[in-house]
Amino acid sequence: MLDLNLPPFDINVKKTAGKLTVFDRLRRKFIALTPEEWVRQHFVNYLIVNKGYSASLIANEIQINLHNQKRRCDTVIYDKGLSPIMIVEYKAPEVNITQDVFDQIVRYNIVLRVKYLVVSNGLNHYCCKLNYETQSFEYLSDIPSYNDL
Repeated sequence: MLDLNLPPFDINVKKTAGKLTVFDRLRRKFIALTPEEWVRQHFVNYLIVNKGYSASLIANEIQINLHNQKRRCDTVIYDKGLSPIMIVEYKAPEVNITQDVFDQIVRYNIVLRVKYLVVSNGLNHYCCKLNYETQSFEYLSDIPSYNDL
């Protein structure tokens, strides 16, 4: 798999029925190893190891109901009161981060109303902090540590 702009780690990959799978520590099972999943596993590890996020407050593939349609957020981070505080959307490394990607995560946020939106293709990471009072947002230069959320 491709090197990413994220710290490497000892990722658990195996072949199952002739296909590569990766162990998702949050879902506690092996998942098909797609380029997007490669990014997800590295990014979640980065949040836990480098940014102080608790694995118990991170969930992958969270289903939401948006305009009577089922959608899935790639990763949702919760605060200590178990309210969603961040949505993370992943794309494969070869996928450019475009306005369409941001539009997708903003639609998910209609349901969750989080404070932070993050988009990553493993090479480029964008974090946006939302201010609902002023109806504004700002792009942050880095992903905040959990204690800074």
